[in-house]
Amino acid sequence: MRFKYPAFLATSAVAMLSLAACGSSTPTDSADGAAAAPAAPAKNWAPAKVDVWADFSMDSERTKAEYTPVGKAEKAWNICVSVPHMKDAYWLGLNYGVAEQAREAGVNMTMVEAGGYENLDKQTQQIEDCAQSADALVIGAISYDGLNSTVNRLAATGKPIIDVVNGMSSDKITAKSLVSFNDLAAITADWLIKDSKGEPVKVAWFPGPSGAGWAEAGEAGFKSALKDSKVEIVDTKWGDTGKDAQTRLIEDVLAATPDIDYIIGTAVTAEAAGPILRDRGLSDKVKVAGYYFTPGTHTGIQRGTVQGAPSDSTVLQGRIAIDQAVRALEKKEFMKHVGPELVMVTKDTLGDFDLTTTLAPEGWSPTFQVKAGS
Repeated sequence: MRFKYPAFLATSAVAMLSLAACGSSTPTDSADGAAAAPAAPAKNWAPAKVDVWADFSMDSERTKAEYTPVGKAEKAWNICVSVPHMKDAYWLGLNYGVAEQAREAGVNMTMVEAGGYENLDKQTQQIEDCAQSADALVIGAISYDGLNSTVNRLAATGKPIIDVVNGMSSDKITAKSLVSFNDLAAITADWLIKDSKGEPVKVAWFPGPSGAGWAEAGEAGFKSALKDSKVEIVDTKWGDTGKDAQTRLIEDVLAATPDIDYIIGTAVTAEAAGPILRDRGLSDKVKVAGYYFTPGTHTGIQRGTVQGAPSDSTVLQGRIAIDQAVRALEKKEFMKHVGPELVMVTKDTLGDFDLTTTLAPEGWSPTFQVKAGS
């Protein structure tokens, strides 16, 4: 099946894309400026199984493909990466992916983080500042619509802009490296229906920050998948993905509705729920699942405090985004909208799951700058 891409973006989704990547993973600059602890060597990540969409719409036709990066860049391009925050391990995984791929491609990478989903103005200014010296930008957006004027203006200057993880509504972006959070939430909802064995159950649902594209998609996917089931969503709590914020939301729900059967939400929600349920003597009564995967959900699944979470291979999303930027800068073929295949991880499937697609290795510190040749 051929996709109808614009001519300069056209690619064959079934083709292997050049050379596989490999390399070490020793961070260059950590958050405190000190040398980071050595990390375990990265596995060869390609070819990676991916979904490819015909255009930017998540509703467009989708096919399966294998993704392999282009290899070394033709020059040491400057790529700016903007993310909402670095407060949880999900974004640390993305950080690892973009840093390692930048190093392997031989390009310069600078990352800026806005400190939280409430800081749209800060992210906008960081992007404006970073763009002055950047050849291309990779953006994990705080808001689905809120960055459009900035993105549209920068795109008009000819800078490639890659939409990573969260999603933006601008049609001026160059490419997307992201999955459907609608699908992630739907997979989690399907697990919930099966786990509850068709019995009536009460669920508290924590989709994430209101206005964030990924959280809004998660909301739609979760509720759509539960339609016509016997699962009752007794409360929906929106909020930032900081652990303190999610802890407060969980406590509010348990105070108002102590007879729930499940807590389902962000990976931070799932991680925060364990100690709260234990302290209230509810660990055996209330089951927990996240709708994406982090070290916290991984540990929770191992310990039995979290029953499951689907992985969107965050590390691979970051790697692919850097590769898309390099390809766009060098006028090479690239997949316009691509995301790793989704995998539901439970205690039964954990042993077969490749953690390196999703989590930064032990010892990895946030890396905000990679210099070509380092």
